[in-house]
Amino acid sequence: MIIALVWLFMIMIFFIYPTFGQRMQLSYMLRDLEKKLNRLKLIRDDIRQRTIDTIKNIGKPEQDPTPEIDRLNEFFLIPPESMDPYGIVYKLEHILETHESVFEEDVRKIAPHAEEHQVKTLTNLVEISRGINTLYRIVRHFYLLGKKTSNIYLVLQIQMIMPQLMEIAEAYRQASIAFSEGQPIGDGVGVLVAAKLVNGNEKRRYEIAKDTIVQEIEIESRRVLVVRAMGPGGNVGRPGEGVKRLVEQEKDNLKLIVTIDAGLKLEGEESGKIVEGIGVAIGGPGIDKYKIEEIAKQHGIPLYAFVIFESIGEAITPMKESIAKAADSVLQKVRKLLLEKVEEGGTAIVAGIGNTVGIGV
Repeated sequence: MIIALVWLFMIMIFFIYPTFGQRMQLSYMLRDLEKKLNRLKLIRDDIRQRTIDTIKNIGKPEQDPTPEIDRLNEFFLIPPESMDPYGIVYKLEHILETHESVFEEDVRKIAPHAEEHQVKTLTNLVEISRGINTLYRIVRHFYLLGKKTSNIYLVLQIQMIMPQLMEIAEAYRQASIAFSEGQPIGDGVGVLVAAKLVNGNEKRRYEIAKDTIVQEIEIESRRVLVVRAMGPGGNVGRPGEGVKRLVEQEKDNLKLIVTIDAGLKLEGEESGKIVEGIGVAIGGPGIDKYKIEEIAKQHGIPLYAFVIFESIGEAITPMKESIAKAADSVLQKVRKLLLEKVEEGGTAIVAGIGNTVGIGV
């Protein structure tokens, strides 16, 4: 009876004084958000310190790199104006390439004794540190703004997506470990397939675009040009530009373009699941995808794609066994496709897309 009366009293308070109930609810949400924000700060600080320690161990700078790392953590990129979309792809390409070269050069300066492939990996590591720092700043902004204005709806929105944000933050932490130790990540599965396809059969190798190589092989009298980024440093290369140049060189005898990449799975789907389709399997800002689609359309070349399903966390963390095993299955499917769609004497392009960290030259 006493418990029932207490519940009745509380219900009456919430009905008679809705503002009081809302304030209690807001107070609870803010406390919950504050705990997650503190956890997010710990992850950010952990990644920052790991980045500093790795640069000290590998780059052996003469001065403390901490101020420079903190500066790079606030480094930003302004996308091109999209009000007039004409030519925006190449404007975006110019800005991204400038950003990448400047960022990489800054990392090279604070890690003077690092080898070239190590600079690439360290650049990725600093980008991870910058990413988690940006995530922390955004969450803190909405937390403080909601607390300052007592806006329950503002706080509610950030609280609802916090589980996903914390999952991303934990993935960042695991990714920082992978890049600091030079381990392959899930996103590199496309490159791994390309490396397995070439293994022991290479006839010729050359650089077709910045940080992007072509390896020529032959499969049952079919000439296959395998495009991928140059490892073992953390690098994605310029697969779009590489494929575009190859098509311009080989257009008279080119029968097929195949792209292989990691793809985001849906909840409930198995990691390492392989799906086939038509089009260009390349993520990112869309520049490489656009270039391949455009040149393929001009010359009427079919576009086939293979995607290996992963979660967003698996894509940037050390490669799981199920994903590595999927590379062997994709390899067999690619061979079968080439034999079915390309006649003897014909030429095909196979592009392995992804980050090459931990995957050989």
